[in-house]
Amino acid sequence: MSKSAILIAGPTASGKSVLALEMAQRVDGVIINTDSMQVYKVLNRLSARPQPRDLATAKHALYGFVDPSVRFSTGSWLDAVRNLLEGDDMSGRMPIFVGGTGLYFKALLNGFTGAPEVPGETIARLEAQVAPLNREQRRTLLLRADPKMAALLDEPDRQRLVRALGVLESTGRSLAEWQNDAHKSLLEGYVLEKIVLNPPRDLLRRRIGERFVAMLDEGATGEVAQLAALQLPDNLPAMKAIGVRQILRWQAGEISRDEAVELATIATRQYAKRQRTWFRKQMGDWNWRQS
Repeated sequence: MSKSAILIAGPTASGKSVLALEMAQRVDGVIINTDSMQVYKVLNRLSARPQPRDLATAKHALYGFVDPSVRFSTGSWLDAVRNLLEGDDMSGRMPIFVGGTGLYFKALLNGFTGAPEVPGETIARLEAQVAPLNREQRRTLLLRADPKMAALLDEPDRQRLVRALGVLESTGRSLAEWQNDAHKSLLEGYVLEKIVLNPPRDLLRRRIGERFVAMLDEGATGEVAQLAALQLPDNLPAMKAIGVRQILRWQAGEISRDEAVELATIATRQYAKRQRTWFRKQMGDWNWRQS
């Protein structure tokens, strides 16, 4: 009998978790985190991880299990998924992959051979080089340094640009070449239902604004204070979660609460726009739904 799996992608605040819960109850499914920020401990409300009521409704996996001091990679996530699918907890249950990290879905479906880790000092140097660049300058730099990756990343954000440049410098090979050496899909042989949630733009913008205010009211400020107490380097992924920098500036007295909300909301909307662009290019053959 064929195995089945459900994949639910979509921009932040698009309603993925609600749909996943409904499906999990219907098919006795296990909801598997497919979001690069929801893997981290401490970032509970700020990364919109499932809350106690959700956890009591359906089984969840790979949420909040990585220390924020760790630079968790796509390859590490895929290894965790492999171990999960091979474990007894999944016996007879349907995996439901839910999240907004396109590279996780791509690795899940196409396989992934991760490039070697880039030395920390190389990352720090490249981050300092990339930090002042605007979007057009980042695109130009990547096109000049690594045309193969530039063809895959039309608008590279700072983190992905640093990753691409670091792999190229450390190994002499484009990250695109490493990714082309992919292993087979972990879901080979599965019958797949692939969904992209794509709510109307105005609805998504409103949800994003309302959700960040709710995050503050429900403990996000305490999470950021806890994260700051760890005194982690600013270049770690957990420290780059949207809302961390804005709340830290508010807590330091540099900006007001309202300004922190506005800046974080703008950043989240920009991120959602980038997600939708990526999904349109990479997931055009999925089932696109508004809810």
